[in-house]
Amino acid sequence: MSTGALLHQGPRRRTADSADDGTDAQILAAGALCWRLHRGELEVLLIHRPRYDDWSFPKGKLDDDETLPECAVREVSEEIGLKVRLGIPLPITRYDVVKARSDDAQGNPRAEKRRSKAVWYWAAEVKEGTPRPDAEETDEVRWVTIDAAREMLTQSGDIVPLDALERLHDEQRLRTTPFVVLRHAKAKPRSSWSRAEGERPLAATGKRQAKAVERLLAAWRPRHLESSPWKRCVETVAPYVKQHRHKIKYRKSLTEKRAQENPKKPQNRTHKSLELLQPSCLCTHRPVLPLVLEELRGWIKDEFIREALPAEDPYLAPGAVIVAQQATDRSGEVVSVEVYDPFDD
Repeated sequence: MSTGALLHQGPRRRTADSADDGTDAQILAAGALCWRLHRGELEVLLIHRPRYDDWSFPKGKLDDDETLPECAVREVSEEIGLKVRLGIPLPITRYDVVKARSDDAQGNPRAEKRRSKAVWYWAAEVKEGTPRPDAEETDEVRWVTIDAAREMLTQSGDIVPLDALERLHDEQRLRTTPFVVLRHAKAKPRSSWSRAEGERPLAATGKRQAKAVERLLAAWRPRHLESSPWKRCVETVAPYVKQHRHKIKYRKSLTEKRAQENPKKPQNRTHKSLELLQPSCLCTHRPVLPLVLEELRGWIKDEFIREALPAEDPYLAPGAVIVAQQATDRSGEVVSVEVYDPFDD
């Protein structure tokens, strides 16, 4: 199956060590391994949950109206009060949830029910702020070394993302900054628009998507924003710009017209954005995407990761994003690629 064909089958993530293509579990959850360097040593944040009397990572089930990245950020905020920016993806943990047997009205025992569950994890560097338990789901939080975490974690499956975190640190791939490529949300059809192409706005569906895009982008908190000045791109990023009060630069080099006249213009603009090594987002049009992705591909040394970039038209669905994590300790090398559609009603 082609990369392009996989686009609309759910979220996708790729690192040098793992590939997550879509979701197949009956129960979906998300969380983060919050980390820091303390006196030069890697530490991870563990939480104690009184309901289960266990030590784990901040995580929880998806709400009906959110994506996996949004869920991970929300759970960290709710359980320990930290605002985080998601970093490189970590391995998924999978297990079965068994519903306790009970008797029916006649006293006959019901069959035991098993449901598959998958928890999607990300690394999340904590640079400031003090984690505090919410006193409901969490009653204690503790920064510990990796070795101590292995001893404390209750579920053996949690060792898998922990080992990945340590390995990424050893390989200088853990400290990252996100570079987000965003295709504008659904616009009014070209066939029904007779005025200037740059003035063609979002459709009603696209305006709803733009609000969903705001919530999705907040998982990576890009603060360096660049966009095509054409109206459908401007309207797509407007909710995020307004909500987070970021400045944005409108670049003619990201328009369809300029890309057609001089394909190197959007590639050069992408290159300059990647060189910044700041949390960034670039919003553009479907015909411009292959030029942007060609430049992005050059920043990926690992062929396994490079293959995850969409290679076929339309590259991204309207309002969808590609998130490339750049390793700051490896001169901006892209060490993971993720693809997400915003939640859309």
